[in-house]
Amino acid sequence: MSQQVAQVDTLFLHELGDRFQVVVTRDGERVFRGVLELKETNAGPRPGKFRKKDGSSEKPRSPDEFVELARSAERIRISDHTSKPGRAELQEMLDGYQLEALVVRTCRYCAGNGRYSPITEDTAIKADRDYICPDCATRELERELSFKGGLTGAAQDRLEDLLLDVQDLDRITNLLKGDLDPDLTKFDEIGATVDDVDPVRTADLDLHPKLQNQVEGRFETLLPVQSLSVRNGLFDGDDQLVVSATATGKTLVGELAGVDRALKGQGKLLFLVPLVALANQKHEDFKKRYSDLGLNVTIRVGASRINDDGNRFDPNADVIVGTYEGIDHALRTGKDLGDVGTVVIDEVHTLKEDERGHRLDGMISRLKYYCEERAKKRDGYDGAQYVYLSATVGNPEWLAKRLRATLIEFEERPVPIERHLTFVDGQEKSRIENRLVKREFDRKSSKDFRGQTIIFTNSRRRCHEISRKIEYSSAPYHAGLDYGRRKKVERMFGDQEIAAVVTTAALAAGVDFPASQVVFDSLAMGIEWLSVQEFSQMLGRAGRPDFHDRGIVYMLVEPDCRYHGSMDMTEDEVAIKLLKGEMEDVRTRYTESAAVEETLANITVAGKRAKRLNDRMLGDIDTQRSVGRLLEWQFIDGLKPTPLGRVVTRHFLSPKDAFRMLDGIRTGLDPYDIVAEMELAENES
Repeated sequence: MSQQVAQVDTLFLHELGDRFQVVVTRDGERVFRGVLELKETNAGPRPGKFRKKDGSSEKPRSPDEFVELARSAERIRISDHTSKPGRAELQEMLDGYQLEALVVRTCRYCAGNGRYSPITEDTAIKADRDYICPDCATRELERELSFKGGLTGAAQDRLEDLLLDVQDLDRITNLLKGDLDPDLTKFDEIGATVDDVDPVRTADLDLHPKLQNQVEGRFETLLPVQSLSVRNGLFDGDDQLVVSATATGKTLVGELAGVDRALKGQGKLLFLVPLVALANQKHEDFKKRYSDLGLNVTIRVGASRINDDGNRFDPNADVIVGTYEGIDHALRTGKDLGDVGTVVIDEVHTLKEDERGHRLDGMISRLKYYCEERAKKRDGYDGAQYVYLSATVGNPEWLAKRLRATLIEFEERPVPIERHLTFVDGQEKSRIENRLVKREFDRKSSKDFRGQTIIFTNSRRRCHEISRKIEYSSAPYHAGLDYGRRKKVERMFGDQEIAAVVTTAALAAGVDFPASQVVFDSLAMGIEWLSVQEFSQMLGRAGRPDFHDRGIVYMLVEPDCRYHGSMDMTEDEVAIKLLKGEMEDVRTRYTESAAVEETLANITVAGKRAKRLNDRMLGDIDTQRSVGRLLEWQFIDGLKPTPLGRVVTRHFLSPKDAFRMLDGIRTGLDPYDIVAEMELAENES
């Protein structure tokens, strides 16, 4: 005992009923734990019984050993959780041995478990009516999280950081019960930034007189990204890659160039987008804006000649709004698109997507070939100008170089965006979404606009489910609705007649709803997690400079959630990755199947010159290998498509899908059964 006593740093005393816990520490480590009972003597309270705790048992020790421990300790501390009579009794006992002790603020949990853990104003964490140390608070939080479902390390670190920051365990655990304390849910704020760009006056533009009058009537000056584009060769016919955040006005860059050239007889405008919903909206916008200038506006989506609204595609129109696939189908089937003066490709970052990226890459190459061949045959036609638009690109310089385009990059964000993150049970999401929608719609901006919400989720069924549970007026919005219903929702949202739209993540780029708030009910698009690009694009929908003072984004994240067995991350892991992630590079990568599909399409369009089309695409294609596969599968004969090859490329079939259909036909399967088997195989893969 004497060797141990000589090295005592602290003797810690804490009341336990009618006894006192004794803890001895040396170099920060506990070396002794026991219990002390006091007895009354003529000289005052003195040590009566003293026991050393050994696990769950207690071994009697001499009361004199307690006195020896106390005299050898550098300091004696009494827990502030000890009652006032208990403190007085201890102080009187120690005074009898001429020993001094201080009452210190300690962690109740630690004291009760025989640990000496002093806390200060800076380290104390409120837990119900107690104050505890950070270690105990973290353990309590982990215990709470285990009831809610496991969080990944990154998400747990986020909550633990918040815990140490706000020093209130109840506020953190309330977050897991759906509390929307904005001081805690707020992850960060993306500030508004305005680059110093000298604006171009619209009166100084040299546009076709009809367009010039219209533009001057709408704007006195161009926005910064538009001014940069004009100063860097937009009206000189230069190809441009315009990278700028949502709502900064980049779409007008393509419109000005294309409409001006169309009015001057320098070829029609093709405005291409990835989704039918966006094509429909642009078609309506362009008809309203440019029909009065004498331009005929038409739409081309998919392979159909009749569109949702009954409008017949007119290949001779001055302005063609189309989906990538709609125009590519026209190219693959040899349609005459006339003289194309300007091609605007919106959402060009689609090039990086696994399924659609290679088709956009191929379509661009085929469209350039079409325009080049037409220019060789027609005097006075010099080919097309290409304007590529994107809000999100991780490697803009590389992409601009590969597209042979001038990079116009503008990083202005018109209004600040607050990004909020909270972890909730899946059953609680609808209730929280209802609260967020109501809270936002009850606010008005300084520009006198109500706050409106876009809720993104991952299925059409979920869109309807959420919308039904929102008390204020709302509407589901997805590609499964007919054209008239979608237009009605767009009008009602624009007129502030509804508080929210609930849409699928797949329509993130689809429609320009002027919302002040974006809520992520899910971080998945179908059965795939969102990419950083997609997430950035979607949150960029929050806040418009002409309507709102700021944008708000809420991510409602379900811990340990996966929406499909193929997902290798959980939703809380994805949330932290998206919030902290860097923008992915836009590159097109080819599997053998994709390479074969695009080579077949290029052979169908260009015959023997298909390799030239392959070579200028963004992704690398082994043309010789792809041609070998096409010959082996009898999709081509020489460098011409066979009837089978024409059907495959006309319907955008992958080789795998083509063979599944052929096998079904050869075995006499009903067409519906063929489709069912293909869907089953796709789900299993």
